[in-house]
Amino acid sequence: MSDNVFRPFEVDQHITAMSRYYAGKIGSRFFVELRDKGRIMGIKCAKCGKVYAPPRQMCGPCFHTMGESDMVEVGPLGTVVTFTRVEYDSAVAPRKAPFVYALVRLDGADTALPHFLECAEGEVATGMRVEPVFAGERKGTILDINHFRPAAG
Repeated sequence: MSDNVFRPFEVDQHITAMSRYYAGKIGSRFFVELRDKGRIMGIKCAKCGKVYAPPRQMCGPCFHTMGESDMVEVGPLGTVVTFTRVEYDSAVAPRKAPFVYALVRLDGADTALPHFLECAEGEVATGMRVEPVFAGERKGTILDINHFRPAAG
């Protein structure tokens, strides 16, 4: 065997990419309401009545276009639809493992919002009622809801 065999090598690099994007009228209103008033907004399709939280501009089933006038407050209480426990750290996760991600269907909504759920080990279950815990300093991001927790009472 030749000593001139190509051996791959790795270059350790770290790239930081700063970016901004426009969330659109619907997304902007969602984040402003969350930041300024601590209200979670959804959007109701005037054609079929489906309520989306988080809101979107187009209704999936009937393709009706929705606007700011179709926005409605949902929650703040909700129900865990499904969940997963994350046991490993990831560069893209905004918190250290272990943690629970849950899909929460907020009261008044037909869709579920993915978010963190904090509760005692083994307490999480589908169907459990939860409430949001808002961040002390809200900045206009989904993390203005710090996490959900089991609802009182």
